[in-house]
Amino acid sequence: MAIQQGGGSDFVNNLGKIYLMYSGGFVAFIVLLGILEAVGVRDTILGFLFVGFTLVIYAGIGILSRTMRVSDYYVAGRQVPAFYNGMATASDWMSSASFLALAGMLYLLGYDGLAFLLGWTGGYVLVAVLIAPYMRKFGAYSVPDFLGARFGGNLARLLGIVVLLSASFLYAVAQMRATGLIAERFLHIPYTYAVFVGMAGILFCSVLGGMRAVTWTQVAQYIVLIIAYLTPVVMMSNTVTGVPVPQLMYGEALQQITAREREMLANGLADADTLIPHLTPYATTDPVNFFALVLCLMVGTASLPHVLMRYFTTPTVREARKSVGWSLLFVVVLFFTAPAYAAFVKLEIYQTIIGQPFGNLPDWIYVWGGNDKVRICDAAARSFEAVTAACQAAGTDVVRLADFWIAEDVVVIATPEIAGLPYVITGLVGAGALAAALSTADGLLLAMSNALSHDVYYKMLDPNAPAGRRLVAARFVLLAIAIAGAITAVVAPPDVLHLVAWAFSLAAAGNFPALLLGIWWERCTTEGAIAGMIAGFGTTLAYLIYTGPAPLGLANDPIFGIATISAGIFGLPVGFAVMIGVSLITPAPSEEMRLLVRAIRRPRGATVSRDGDLRPAQ
Repeated sequence: MAIQQGGGSDFVNNLGKIYLMYSGGFVAFIVLLGILEAVGVRDTILGFLFVGFTLVIYAGIGILSRTMRVSDYYVAGRQVPAFYNGMATASDWMSSASFLALAGMLYLLGYDGLAFLLGWTGGYVLVAVLIAPYMRKFGAYSVPDFLGARFGGNLARLLGIVVLLSASFLYAVAQMRATGLIAERFLHIPYTYAVFVGMAGILFCSVLGGMRAVTWTQVAQYIVLIIAYLTPVVMMSNTVTGVPVPQLMYGEALQQITAREREMLANGLADADTLIPHLTPYATTDPVNFFALVLCLMVGTASLPHVLMRYFTTPTVREARKSVGWSLLFVVVLFFTAPAYAAFVKLEIYQTIIGQPFGNLPDWIYVWGGNDKVRICDAAARSFEAVTAACQAAGTDVVRLADFWIAEDVVVIATPEIAGLPYVITGLVGAGALAAALSTADGLLLAMSNALSHDVYYKMLDPNAPAGRRLVAARFVLLAIAIAGAITAVVAPPDVLHLVAWAFSLAAAGNFPALLLGIWWERCTTEGAIAGMIAGFGTTLAYLIYTGPAPLGLANDPIFGIATISAGIFGLPVGFAVMIGVSLITPAPSEEMRLLVRAIRRPRGATVSRDGDLRPAQ
């Protein structure tokens, strides 16, 4: 039987008990697999059980949440309580990049990696203060829905769709690549098949129940990913410091890292050219690029459609505000832990790898070296013989800092093996990474599907389409996008993950000026919004192509030294300037539109539209 939705339904009223039982069941499942490992069950079987069990659970929630109601499919019936919407939003936001690569970037860059933390976390402040409550008060189904109504026509809506698709598709491809890599690692199947296994999991979570199914699945996925993320670093903190609170105790690890850095320099294991001091600011970048990246990530976070659409699901504007606060709390749990992850892993590697002769290297080096994720002496560490030959050719008999490289996206998933923890913890981290990738992919695919089925098909092509036909169109589009994303993930060049960073700049320059001024400046006109979106988005896209790495771009030198990852720093001011300038020289919006904008900003009262149509909500 499908999960019933409604203000007084047993399901909504018993969410606490349901997810408490789910959490207890998941912990019991981990304990059971730990027992199976202890009695000699093979690692391959444990990995299969972890991935298979979680996929079945997510698919089951998606099937039980199936619906034929339009409001349920697009906005979960607007019945999601703030606490659970915050959890679902955090899961939606914390992609495989956040789960896998954030701690890896902090491991590689040290202090400079904090730009990602500051930008991504600060973006939720912008969402809470400037965007989310007002979008909820409007009552739309999607970001293009708001743009089309606020700026009076399909052109603004169409531009919003272009920005949404540009920023979301490559982001979704990256998640599918991550699901493929994880499934390949733990299910031991070829990458191509693994990607489509991941795609099937994504579709089961979303295609039958839309936003309602995705919401309850994302809550379950957050529970998995946060348990998986915290467990290894808590165990490492307890081993190193005797206190299982890594967020408070990693300062001790930082002190040991600093001492080890001095020791490596003194012993010739590192030199000033290869050692990036973990606590030294701007060792890999300059202040301008550091803060440009923070700004682009902040504004991009506040502009990503798949994040904003989560706040359309709350019962009231007040609940939308509260859910932003809960979102920030649940995100910070992971983000506050990432620096500790980086510190404890770096300390472990400095102590057990750097300065060691080849014969003393642990087995995990060769496990990940087989996938070319660990390199020693500039060669993939596929075997002891490969490492010995490469380093003898380099003239060294021990591993120096410059000789060792680990891919940033495997630092977290390899942590249990690096720390010598049981394999069940490795499987747990894999399940968490899969949850992070699936949850974000669900949100991204649903955002794109909603834009095409609701904003293009229903709003622009067939306004009289009945509910059943609209949902069939939405599911067809979702399936088509998922297949296109999976195929792209299979054939895309390795540096497609670089484009994830582009999504933030494209969304920031294309969406943020129109959203901010559309809500807060009554004088902003349709002509101004259209011109500003084209100018801001076009400027950013041109800079990305001009400076982006081949074959994605022309690989030219950055202008003014601004890195490609911060391209939005050019498009944002251009978008604002053009939008304001054109608005001031074109006729002011009608009094009706001014009243609409004021109503959006008024905390009390009913939503000002129904399904994005400017008429009283019913």
